[in-house]
Amino acid sequence: MTPQELLARGELTVRGRIREASNAVLYCTVAYEGVTAACVYKPVAGERPLWDFPDGTLAQREVAAYELSEAMGWGLVPPTVLRDGPYGPGMCQLWIDGPADDGAAEETRRLLALVEGDEPGPGWKAVGYAEVGEGRPALLVHADDERLRRLAVLDAVINNGDRKGGHLLPAADGRLYGIDHGVTFNAEDKLRTLLWGWAGEPLTEEALEALRRLSADLAEGRPLAVRLAELITPAEIDALRGRVAELLRTGRHREPSGQWPAIPWPPV
Repeated sequence: MTPQELLARGELTVRGRIREASNAVLYCTVAYEGVTAACVYKPVAGERPLWDFPDGTLAQREVAAYELSEAMGWGLVPPTVLRDGPYGPGMCQLWIDGPADDGAAEETRRLLALVEGDEPGPGWKAVGYAEVGEGRPALLVHADDERLRRLAVLDAVINNGDRKGGHLLPAADGRLYGIDHGVTFNAEDKLRTLLWGWAGEPLTEEALEALRRLSADLAEGRPLAVRLAELITPAEIDALRGRVAELLRTGRHREPSGQWPAIPWPPV
């Protein structure tokens, strides 16, 4: 049984609420044919309306982000489905266990940091300056890590408007996931992220090959395009195709537009 089948068919039981979230996020278990797993359930009824995302739901966008991640072959988003639940339709996503004890916090410190001075240091990429108290600036950096680099490409593709440090999820098996993709796929450029360290640099051949496959899969009538049409609007699909084409044309990582803050607030 695949995780997607378990999430889609299993019986959802709410165990608690994750109160730090701005929308309703419920911690649940899902059980089907003797298999049980932990998951997150975000009912549409618990979403706060957003003026710049008037069409569809955040739950649909979360599922669309998963579909894109799978199409690119990187598995950067935990298995995610759209289904009915105790509080109506919503998004259901597999819960990812982090490293034991303080391992998750330690892994996050290996991915993001604030450093003094103007240089990021070996193994790090500079993002920008942040104020750390009493008017004292520090350089915000992220690791020069291929997992983050793939995520930066995915964010450019899905037009992620909210890639914060808290949305990076290290797993116990060493994989890295991105979560919270409700504000994505807008037809207008909304990219805001902490992962600007490669801005303007050439894309890897791996990324270019993934983008070429994705471009073919987004053609009218292909299964991915048909599936996305159930989740986001035609204008958003056209804009998605345009972003993929632009990345292939330039062969480079996206750069900030300069028209609005490029880093989400708060950054973590």
